[in-house]
Amino acid sequence: MSDRSTSAHPHLLSSIQLRGQTLRNRIVFGAHTANMSDMGLPGPRFAGYLLERALGGAGMIVAEPMPVHRTGVLTRGNFLHSTDEVIPHFRKVTEPVKEAGAVILQQLYHIGAHGDSDLSFAPHWGPSGGPSYHDSDGSHAMTEAEIEELIAAHIAAAVRCQKAGFQGVEVWGAYHSLLDQFWTPWSNKRDDRWGGSLENRTRMSRTIIEGIRRACGEDFIIGLAISTSDSHDVLLQGESLAEVVACHDATGHIDYVTCGHGGYLDFERLMPTFLYAEKLTAPFTEELKKVVKHAKITSEAHVRTPENAEAVIASGQADMVSIVRGQIADPHLARKTTEGRAEDVRGCISCNQMCWGRRSRDYWISCLINPSAGREFEWGGDRFTPAESPRRVVVVGAGPAGLEAARVAAERGHRVDVFEAQPRIGGQFRLAGEQPRRAQILELMDWYERQFEKLQVRLHLNTYAETEDIRALSPDAVVLATGSLPDENGFQRWMPGHDRLPGIDRGKVWSPEDVMRREAKLGDEVILYDEGGNWRGLGTAWAMAERGHRVTIVTPEPFIGKELSRTSSDIGLRPRLAKLGVTFLSEHLIAEWHGDGATVRNLLTGTETRAAASALVISTTNRAFDPLSTALDGTETHLIGDAAAPRQAPYAFHEGRKLGLAL
Repeated sequence: MSDRSTSAHPHLLSSIQLRGQTLRNRIVFGAHTANMSDMGLPGPRFAGYLLERALGGAGMIVAEPMPVHRTGVLTRGNFLHSTDEVIPHFRKVTEPVKEAGAVILQQLYHIGAHGDSDLSFAPHWGPSGGPSYHDSDGSHAMTEAEIEELIAAHIAAAVRCQKAGFQGVEVWGAYHSLLDQFWTPWSNKRDDRWGGSLENRTRMSRTIIEGIRRACGEDFIIGLAISTSDSHDVLLQGESLAEVVACHDATGHIDYVTCGHGGYLDFERLMPTFLYAEKLTAPFTEELKKVVKHAKITSEAHVRTPENAEAVIASGQADMVSIVRGQIADPHLARKTTEGRAEDVRGCISCNQMCWGRRSRDYWISCLINPSAGREFEWGGDRFTPAESPRRVVVVGAGPAGLEAARVAAERGHRVDVFEAQPRIGGQFRLAGEQPRRAQILELMDWYERQFEKLQVRLHLNTYAETEDIRALSPDAVVLATGSLPDENGFQRWMPGHDRLPGIDRGKVWSPEDVMRREAKLGDEVILYDEGGNWRGLGTAWAMAERGHRVTIVTPEPFIGKELSRTSSDIGLRPRLAKLGVTFLSEHLIAEWHGDGATVRNLLTGTETRAAASALVISTTNRAFDPLSTALDGTETHLIGDAAAPRQAPYAFHEGRKLGLAL
């Protein structure tokens, strides 16, 4: 283990005290909705998920938000509120985490006006009856008795947490939630003792915190979660938000304040994708440190890497950092950093595809590049058991499925050769990394190359593997991860009667892969037909626009980026495309290509118009490419990733990990 005094991350790895508890480092695995409850109770999935981050070295873990009241239920996977039934189940979560060396808290939350009637089947309670920014319903202006009821509910939930073995709680006032709605004059229009002055607007949160302190004692950690945003003038920001924090800090009851970014009015910033800068809240947390006298300050929101985190702590911008997606992507980020192996940390690519992307559909969360996330109790997390009998494994194709299968097989002691026809690893995923702002994918490819070198995986680049090449190695198992190819016929799902795009033989028709490899001769005016609503087509449109082409996106979907909406990245992408002059044509398809333009058909009215273009780029479903399965009869073969069925990257990584564990 490295000496922390000479480490590249000495500030990050130093310990810190909270209410007599020693955090072994400044790295927090902050609160987020993992959505993993089983009938409202924490089970093996959630326990394994948190334990893996504790084993991975996190200093403090703040468990998934607990709704404190029936009007605060927001997801199918929320834990049961207002019942002691959860206590023995949470003890099975907290005790192993503490034994692994982490301090563990739970966040308490209520979303106020921004509820979800489909989940709560209750009115949304808020200070003044404003609309929900989560669904289309309005909210109920709380009576004083109901305010007192929610205060009591918070305190009761904290007591329950203490009995369940949590060492503290984090009171949620972030993202324009219930408490933030009371703090903010725009949403709090009350004229009683709960509205108006700063003292009145903070009365509810201060009363909750003081009640928790009385009920749970002086050794119990109490944190306060806030968020900052400059997206709308009506939200608390700058000096106003700092005043709120100072007001709570003055009580002496708050041990730390954690600051996130965005909220219900600007949801795309709440879990910022690669469209946004890193270390988003560090400038504001630096200002908070100037106003607090007791509380420690935690910076969160896109603190992605150990280097980010060290810079924030070393510069005095915060006392701790919350790295959530970074520790979903690599649960051992803290341990690797402590051991002086930060280069072995698998960096989050800020895609939101399987974390927020699954949560937005009310599934339990996972990770595109770490498919063990949420499956730790089944797959043993990101730790690998050596194979009983090492085998000779040949992997054909170095896209996501092949890379992960090869890495995991090698981690388990197998001897692995990888064949890749291209000069670089990554396949189509590498091309995605060459789209605007997506270079984190290229960093991931560099990570795989470093891991292959350490694991002695033999990589054969520029090598199109033939059957005799594979058989010459006498493999015990062959993994076919040969990927997929663009559909040469230009088939459109909403023209099912046409096997081929009418006019495709006139030429000047290209795939996104052709464009990103700079093999396409596009001319000035390009139509991109997009059926996926994802980065394959839209990131390519962005790249073309930045290269100076005039781009029109045609899609059968009702809006641009439909698939991206699950990650919230569509909200930030559309303005960027629009500012580059990209034209959007939704609910249309390509009726015919003419070589110098297209006839586009309106799916609502059936009317057709002509659009001039020098090239057509078609982003439709690929076709599986499997040239070897039949030829390798008699050899143990495994077909994975796009070679089995063209899909998005998470499923390729998943199948690679799963197979690597099984070989």
